[in-house]
Amino acid sequence: MPPQTPRPSRSSGQEAYDLLLQAIDSGALPAGTRLREAELAERFRISRTPVREALKRLEAQGLVLHEPHHGAAVASLDYGQVAELYHMREVLEGTAAGLAATHATATEVEILREMVERDRGLLGDPPALAASNRAFHRQIRLSARNRFLNATLDTMRISLALLAGTTLAVPGRGVESVEEHAAIVAAIEAHDTAAAEAAARRHIRNAFKVRIGLEHARG
Repeated sequence: MPPQTPRPSRSSGQEAYDLLLQAIDSGALPAGTRLREAELAERFRISRTPVREALKRLEAQGLVLHEPHHGAAVASLDYGQVAELYHMREVLEGTAAGLAATHATATEVEILREMVERDRGLLGDPPALAASNRAFHRQIRLSARNRFLNATLDTMRISLALLAGTTLAVPGRGVESVEEHAAIVAAIEAHDTAAAEAAARRHIRNAFKVRIGLEHARG
């Protein structure tokens, strides 16, 4: 694993966790990558103790596996796990959009509209669009005003880090996704709970179809 650009030394387990999670999420540490404490400490310019703590936390969350005689490695999701993950996303993201249609303020609706418009300018940059996509869904969750739903979706977001690449890099998917977001926002603005939930569910189902296509393409 090549070293990253030098950065100030970090020492806490939380910072080590954030760095490792970001590397997994971005694909810099793809599924199956062996995770050796010494190499990671050198790569991220941190000591081995917080790296060890971060690996244990990631293992507890299912992102890292510890295999006897082989050590730690980035986990991977099989087809069944991917299907289960997207099914729960559909249910929970749909619920969040429906609640947002009830609770979102005019200011929050305006923020969501601005996010959609900004995303139209990111269609040529899938990684940036993917980051903005995460922010959009987080804003909907916050607008839903349900801390337990928000916490559950945040936990699910961690599992999504194991999915290789972004579906938004598939030709045409970026445009479709942005228009699907626009439909969700329109329903929230109209305070149409059923329409908002249906639009969000449809959005996640379409993302799942594209994800399965990516998995098949990888063999």
